[in-house]
Amino acid sequence: MPGQPIAIKSTGLVTSVGLSAPAACAAIRAKISNPTETRFMGSDGEWIMAHQVPLEQPWRGRTKLAKMAAMAIAECLDQVPPESWSGIPLLLCVAERGRPGRLDGLEDQLLPEIEQELGVRFAPESGVIPRGRISAIRALAEARKLIYAGSAPQVLIAATDSLLTWPTLSVYQRADRLLAPNNSNGFMPGEASGALLVGRPERRTELLCTGIGFAVEKAHIDSGEPLRADGLTSAIKAALADAGCELHDLDYRITDISGEQYYFKEAALALSRVLRQRKEEFDIWHPAECIGETGAASGIAILAVSAAACRKAYSPGRHILSHCANDSGRRSAAILRFGGA
Repeated sequence: MPGQPIAIKSTGLVTSVGLSAPAACAAIRAKISNPTETRFMGSDGEWIMAHQVPLEQPWRGRTKLAKMAAMAIAECLDQVPPESWSGIPLLLCVAERGRPGRLDGLEDQLLPEIEQELGVRFAPESGVIPRGRISAIRALAEARKLIYAGSAPQVLIAATDSLLTWPTLSVYQRADRLLAPNNSNGFMPGEASGALLVGRPERRTELLCTGIGFAVEKAHIDSGEPLRADGLTSAIKAALADAGCELHDLDYRITDISGEQYYFKEAALALSRVLRQRKEEFDIWHPAECIGETGAASGIAILAVSAAACRKAYSPGRHILSHCANDSGRRSAAILRFGGA
C-alpha cells in the first residue's frame, strides 16, 4: 500500500538491561549487557546464562509474560487518558506455533490476562499474532490496514516472550544453538516485552514505517539446504517497492540477529543481492547483543531502538532497513524513515 505510512507515536520496553524504553535504549546504545545465571544447568555441568528480566516477585510462565506486557503497555500509553484505552485495538505478538517449549494459552488466555492486569478491555479489533520474531512487522501491516480503513485512528502493538523454560532451553542446547564457552556459534536466551502506539503521521519528529515486505526462506536454519537468502532478499525487495525507494537510499540496518552465523550470513547474502550501488558504510545494528534472543519481543525492541536513536540524533541516518527472521523460514522487512508529514 504505497503512500500509506504509519508513525510510531510512543514506545514501551521491559528488558534485562532496563525496565523502561529510555533505560533500555540507553543501555543498548552503551552496549551494556546483563546476563545472569538461570536455574537450569547445561550438559557441561555449568549454569546456563541468560538475559533475565528482574521483577519485584519471581513470577514465571504466562504470569510473567502478562506482567511484563502490562508494564510495557502502561509506559507506551502514559500520555493517553486511561478512559480512551478501550477504544484502541491491541495487536499482541507472541511466540509462533511449534516453537520448542511454547507455553499453553498464548492465543486464548494471555490477552485477557494482560487486560486484567491493566484493568481495561481493548477495542474489539484486538487480536493475537503468533508469528514469533516476524510478529512485530506483521502487526505493523495489520495496523496499517486498520488505520487507513478508518477502523481505528491509533493501534497498540505489544509483544511479550521468554525463552527461559527448560522445555525450550533443552531443545536449543541439544542442537548446540546456545552461546557457551565451548560454542561461539549460538545465542544467549532472553525475555522481554515491548509496546508501540502507531497512527497516521502528524509531526516531523516521528519514525515512520513506509514499506513492508514478507517472504519465506526454503533453506531455513534446520533445513540442511544451501542458503542463498532467497526469502530475505524477496522480503527486502517487497518492502523497498512498497516504500518506493532503493536499498542504497537507506543509511543503516537494524535486525533481530542474536549471534548465530546462519543469520549473519543470510543478511550478508541478501545485501549483496539487493544493493546495486556502492556505499561507503552500511552498518548493521542488532540489539540482541545486549538483551539476548527475545523471540516475539525482538521486533518491537528494534523498532523502539530505532525510534530512540532518531529522536536523540545518534542514528547513522534517517532512513533504515529493519528485517526479522523465524527459524521456520518466515522473513519480514520494513523500511523506516524519520520525519513525519
